[in-house]
Amino acid sequence: MTPKRPKAALFYDYPPEDGEVFGRGRRERIAGLSELYPEVVTGETFDRHAGNLAEVEVIFATWGLPKFTEHHFARLPNLKAVFYAAGNVRAFAAPLVERDIVLVSAWDINAIPAAEMCLSQILLSLRGYFRSLRGYREIGTAEAKGFPRAGVFGETVGLIGLGKIGTRLRRLLAGFPLQVIAHDPFLSAERAAELKVESVALEEIFRRALVVSNHVPDLASTRGLLTGRHFESLREGATFINTGRGAQVVEGDLIRVLTARPDLTALLDVTWPEPPAGDSPLWSLSNVLISPHIGGTIGDEVVRLADCAIEEFEAWISGRPLRYRVTAEVLATMG
Repeated sequence: MTPKRPKAALFYDYPPEDGEVFGRGRRERIAGLSELYPEVVTGETFDRHAGNLAEVEVIFATWGLPKFTEHHFARLPNLKAVFYAAGNVRAFAAPLVERDIVLVSAWDINAIPAAEMCLSQILLSLRGYFRSLRGYREIGTAEAKGFPRAGVFGETVGLIGLGKIGTRLRRLLAGFPLQVIAHDPFLSAERAAELKVESVALEEIFRRALVVSNHVPDLASTRGLLTGRHFESLREGATFINTGRGAQVVEGDLIRVLTARPDLTALLDVTWPEPPAGDSPLWSLSNVLISPHIGGTIGDEVVRLADCAIEEFEAWISGRPLRYRVTAEVLATMG
């Protein structure tokens, strides 16, 4: 007898120009594995569809999934699992986890592009690329590269946080002859050995590394973590990369240090607020480059998120262990 396929629905609401997560055959694959409700449900259209959702057991979602309340759960009495084809679930996870509804996130897969972007920034920083560019613009001669440039051989790179992005970045860096030091309060000696990193204090990261890359999760306890004393201790010509969250940086301190030390470079994919205020010196400082939070999954990459959700769904219906379930313990330290 063929096993009964669970009833499923798609929930999301995000700009299609960011990439179609369930495109390129992924929606059809879900339809082949489940009895899929034919329309996409959003927070605004939920009540219109609610009468058809009472038997739904599984939700496949991505960006734009609403935070469920008693109003939603009353109309989804058979909901057993949510497979979220995106990363951060903090905005909506708690009510699901509290009801012991299985919640799976493709957060590890969403870490791939951020780690790749950071890798490129690290390699360019070690060559003095960003400092050379602004010097070349100012003086217009080859003397713009007339400062010590370490290159990618034997230098020290510092990672703050070894969550999903930090771990993926460390593994990418393993292909290069670099020393990697790391700070993470949850980093055990065994895991440090596995990742081949030297575990050091936060202050030591800034003193020793020529490139410091922040990957700390966005928690109340990490806000304002990085202050002037850290940035003041950076080496000559060092680069600070932030793809974590802007609130982890005391931006007034960072601005003060960058103003006083034009040898430093800051590459900021996140700020606080985001974007910075129109009169923020971050816009005008020549040694700061701000990108509009582009580190996440985009374009052709997004279907990898759906693939992760589908693979976890197949494991779930087969009774196999889940790799990316978000439990209360996971949520407590998840950015």
